[in-house]
Amino acid sequence: MNHIDLSGRTAVITGGAQGIGYATAQRMLNSGARVVLWDRNPQALTEAEQSLSSQGAVSGVVVELIQEASVKAAAQSTLEQFGKVDILVNNAGITGGNAPTWELDSDVWQEVIQVNLVAPYFVCKALVPAMMEAGYGRIVNIASIAGKEGNPNASHYSASKAGLIALTKSLGKELAQKGIMVNAITPAAAQTPIFASMTQQHIDFMLSKIPMGRFVEVDEIAAMACWLASEDCSFSTGAVFDISGGRGTY
Repeated sequence: MNHIDLSGRTAVITGGAQGIGYATAQRMLNSGARVVLWDRNPQALTEAEQSLSSQGAVSGVVVELIQEASVKAAAQSTLEQFGKVDILVNNAGITGGNAPTWELDSDVWQEVIQVNLVAPYFVCKALVPAMMEAGYGRIVNIASIAGKEGNPNASHYSASKAGLIALTKSLGKELAQKGIMVNAITPAAAQTPIFASMTQQHIDFMLSKIPMGRFVEVDEIAAMACWLASEDCSFSTGAVFDISGGRGTY
């Protein structure tokens, strides 16, 4: 494993108690960062803190990311405790199940958009001013190859991730001269707890689209996230980094 130096940096990772977020926390701790996990599941958060504590300085904040007041409170408590946030990884997300667009429940559609797109906006809105004041920041948004291509029977998820890609591009341009890099990662599917909300047919479809013939490992996504969160990422912003095993065509 290559070493990426994040010494002295404070990182907030949303949805950090499991899956891609947890793997990213591990990698960042091993790179010397102080990690703050934001998650809405208190039990999973406690378990993650306990299992990661031997690897470095980690703490957790229970937050409901789709409620702006909760996000503001989490940002305030994090900044008060650590004085700064250098790195933000917007990782929390849901799939909302699988069905043709006209059969999807309207409430589920709105929930997916809220969690996958509105929540990252709330978090950026809460933390970017502190990064601007410090003159430094790295924001990594975990989007999806579905946001580029549009997966059938997952229009809500695809639309939410396409929106996150557009948010990344806009915010990256807005912050381009302020020392803050904003980038997105578009992974192919990874075998995480999110699979439980998908049909086997949809999982098989996603695998069939990957030329390398396997799902991406969460550690592979974490490695890319760590580089994007480092000082080495100094001239890439508003960009989309593909990690799809050859599936991505642009």
